[in-house]
Amino acid sequence: MKKTNFDSYLEEQLQDPAFAERFEQAGVAWDVALQVAALRKEAGLSQKDLARKLKTSQQQISRLENPSYEGHSLSMLRRVAKALHADVKVTLAPIHPKVAMVAESRAKYGSR
Repeated sequence: MKKTNFDSYLEEQLQDPAFAERFEQAGVAWDVALQVAALRKEAGLSQKDLARKLKTSQQQISRLENPSYEGHSLSMLRRVAKALHADVKVTLAPIHPKVAMVAESRAKYGSR
């Protein structure tokens, strides 16, 4: 598939460690958007093609691929994954190690 101007620009920007760090920290919505777009492109599908497979609109696929969109539903992500022969994996991780220790203590000894 042909590399877009944005793809080239992003590759160039990611060479800057500060930009790369900010990009990495942009959040889960970015991750989901980029993964959906990459899997769709890898499958050789346009947004319209994927929308037809899912019996939804091209606009909905565009929203899913928009890094600022945060309205992803687990059921829609599962539908997209199935159509693109992928799995959905959700990970909940403590923000701080201390939070994990408190949660483990409460589970082991009961909440107080």
